[in-house]
Amino acid sequence: MKNKKVELQKIRKNIDHIDAQLVRLLNERAQNVLKVKAVKTAGKMHFYAPHREMEVYRRIAQMNKGPFPTETLQAIFCEVMSGSLALESPLKIAYFGQEGSNTHIAAIQKFGSSSRYVPGSTLKDVFQEVERGRAHYGVVPIENSTEGVVFHTLDLFVESDLRICSEIFMPISHTLMSKSGDLKKVKRVYSHPQALGQCRVWLEANLPGVKIIESASTSKAAQLAAKDTSAAAIASDLAAKINHLKPIAKRIEDMQDNYTRFLVIGKTNAERTGKDKTSIMVSIKDKVGALYTLLQPFEKQGFNLTSIESRPSRKKAWDYYFFIDFLGHIDEPKTRKAIEEIEKASLTVKVLGSYPRCEL
Repeated sequence: MKNKKVELQKIRKNIDHIDAQLVRLLNERAQNVLKVKAVKTAGKMHFYAPHREMEVYRRIAQMNKGPFPTETLQAIFCEVMSGSLALESPLKIAYFGQEGSNTHIAAIQKFGSSSRYVPGSTLKDVFQEVERGRAHYGVVPIENSTEGVVFHTLDLFVESDLRICSEIFMPISHTLMSKSGDLKKVKRVYSHPQALGQCRVWLEANLPGVKIIESASTSKAAQLAAKDTSAAAIASDLAAKINHLKPIAKRIEDMQDNYTRFLVIGKTNAERTGKDKTSIMVSIKDKVGALYTLLQPFEKQGFNLTSIESRPSRKKAWDYYFFIDFLGHIDEPKTRKAIEEIEKASLTVKVLGSYPRCEL
C-alpha cells in the first residue's frame, strides 16, 4: 500500500510539472496574441477570423493521437481562443432566446466563456443588435434535422445587409422539467414550436390531453414553468439549472440523431479555407423553366448543392425568393463564374456569405 502511495505521488508530481509547462506555454501564446492585436489594430483588421478558427480546429484533429478525444481538445482550444480574443478585443455576441436557450448554448460553444452575451427576444432583435453595432456578431437558428428550416430567419435576410460568417452544428437534446419534477402534476407544457415538434410522439404517448402552449423560445418556456406549479417546459438542462426546475424526463426528442444548424451573422466576410460553403438568395423571372435555368450553372460548374428553399417575396402573389447553399467560396473563380451566369437568368442575386463549412 505504501509503495502505491509513493507511486501515486510520483505521478501527481509529474502532472504538476506538466501543468506548469502548460501555464507557461499558454502565456507565451498570449504574448503572441498581443502581437497579433498590434498588427490587426495598425491594419484596421477584424479581430475575429472564422477561417483561422477552423484552421486551428482542423490542425488539432490531425495532430491528436489520443487518449483525449478530438472533441475534448477542440473544446479546450475553444476556451483558449475565446480568452485570446478577449485579449485582442472582447466580443459581444447577440443570440436568440433567453439565457439557457439552445442558441445561447451554441453561441458559447462557438465563442467560449470569455465573450459577452446579449439575449434577443426575437430573431429580428438579434439582427438589429448586430446591424446597429451593439453586438459584433449574432447567433440564430436556421434549420433542424427533424423539423426543417426556420423560415423567419430566412425572411430576415431579405432586407438585411448582414453576412453569414460561420455556421454551427449542435446536437439537440430536450428535457421536460417543472418545479415539482412530478409528471402527474403537469397540466400544460410550454416550449418553442420547433422543440414541441421534435418531441411530438413522446408528448402524445406520455402526456395525452395535456395542453400544449407555444412560447417564444425554450428558455422563455422554462421561465414560464418556473412561475406555474402545474406547468412543465421542454428546454435545455442549462435552462433547468438557471430557473431552478427539476427534470421530469431527459432525451425526450423523437429522433436521437437530432441536430440544429445555427448561423453566425455579422458585417465581415470570412476568408477562404478550402472547405467552405456559400449561401445566396435569388429572385427569378416568372417564366417557364426559370428554376431549371437557375440551377444549370451549378451543374455546369460541378457544385454540390446542400440546400434549396423558397419563400414568398411578400411583394406580389406567386413571387418567390430562393435560398441556396452550395459547397465552395465566393473567391473561387468557378464560383464567381456561376454567380455571373445566375445573374443573367435572375432578377436579383444576393450573396449572403461564404464561410467555413462545419462538419458534424
